[in-house]
Amino acid sequence: MEKIDNEEEYFVWFSTLKLKPIIKIQLLRKYKKLRNLYNKTEEELKQEFEKNTFANKENKKIIQELTNIQYKNRVKEKLEKMNKLGIKIVSCYDEKYPKNLLEIYDFPICLFYKGNIKLLSIKNKIAVIGCRECSSYGKYVAENFSYELAKNNFIVVSGGARGIDSIAHTGAINFNNSTIAILGNSLEYIYPPENKKLEEKILEKGGLILSEYGIEIGPTKYTFPARNRIISGISDGVLVIEAKEKSGTAITVDFALEQGKNIYAIPGNITSVKSEGTNNLIKTGSKVVTKVEDILEDFS
Repeated sequence: MEKIDNEEEYFVWFSTLKLKPIIKIQLLRKYKKLRNLYNKTEEELKQEFEKNTFANKENKKIIQELTNIQYKNRVKEKLEKMNKLGIKIVSCYDEKYPKNLLEIYDFPICLFYKGNIKLLSIKNKIAVIGCRECSSYGKYVAENFSYELAKNNFIVVSGGARGIDSIAHTGAINFNNSTIAILGNSLEYIYPPENKKLEEKILEKGGLILSEYGIEIGPTKYTFPARNRIISGISDGVLVIEAKEKSGTAITVDFALEQGKNIYAIPGNITSVKSEGTNNLIKTGSKVVTKVEDILEDFS
C-alpha cells in the first residue's frame, strides 16, 4: 500500500471510491480527516461501523471500497497524470471551494478543475441550460441571452454538452467574457469530441472547466444527471431556453428548486416538443423572461 504524504493525495484516493456522495460526506463527518480513515483495516472498520452504523446495508460495500489496495496503490500515479494534464483539485475544506455548493444535500467532497478557480467566488452566476437537439430559435436565444448576461458582468454556467449548453458558453465567449463548464466526466476526456476547440476557448478566455469526477471516469448515463446538481448549486439562478418535458434540463430544474434558486424560462413554440418543459415551467410559476432585463432586475 502506498504511503500518502499530504491532504491532496488523500482526496485523490477518496475520489476514486465508488460510493455515493452522501456516503462520502457521512464518512468525512465521522472521521474528520481522511488520514484517519485511510489506514483502517477491514476488521477495524467492521467494529467501528457496528458501534456507529450510518449506512446500514451498504456497510459491506463501503468497507470493500475503503480497503481496496488497488485504489491506494494508484494515488501517486493518478496525481502525476493530473499534473501532466494540468488538472487541479480543490476539496470541500479549501477556501476556494464554492460556499453555496456546500449548502446542497449531497455536495461533492472535491472538485477537479482546469482554469480560473476564482470564478467560483464571483457573485451573479447564471446557469443557461436547454436541450441538446435545440431549434434555430433556441440557438439564437441562447447565444444572445448569454452574450447579454456576460455584457452585464454575469458568469454564464452550463454543462458543456451539445446544443444549448455549448451555445451558451459560446455566447459568453463572444463577449470576451469568462464562462464555467461543468462536465459529466473526468477532465482528460473531451465530450462531446467536437467540443475540443470550445474547451480550449473557455480556458483561453480565463474560464473554468470543472468536474466532481477524478481521473479515468468517462461519460455515462449516470454521471450527467448527477453533475446537474453542481450546475444549479454554484449558480444564483437558472435560465431555461428550451426543454422537453422529461429531460436532463428538467433534472437540473428540480435540483435548483430544491436548492431554492430562481428559475427563469423563455417562452417557446407551443407546437414544439422541445418547448413543452419550458412552457410548463411558466405555467407552474417560473419567471417568464423575454429580455435580459427580466433577469437583471432580480439582482439590482
